[in-house]
Amino acid sequence: EVTNRSGKRKAERLAELDKEKRKLLMQNQSSTNHPGASIALARSPLNKDFRDHAEQQHIAAQQKAALQHAHAHSSGYFITQDSAFGNLILPVLPRLEAE
Repeated sequence: EVTNRSGKRKAERLAELDKEKRKLLMQNQSSTNHPGASIALARSPLNKDFRDHAEQQHIAAQQKAALQHAHAHSSGYFITQDSAFGNLILPVLPRLEAE
């Protein structure tokens, strides 16, 4: 009897999941039939380029702020350069010739 109830619950749950799946598939099909949806899908590379550009501008602004702060509070010299460790600025160390 317990096994029968458990099997019945599983069957009901599977039926619910199947119904939800069909509903989502129908929504997906109806959204792809609208011209606005296809335009949005076609523009996704442009959106990615825009996001990449915005991210680069954000990083550039962070680098500029870090560089200004470092120059104002340190006697050293710093440059902006990509770092394998995620540093926004790197210190420049002078080369001293051996005497």
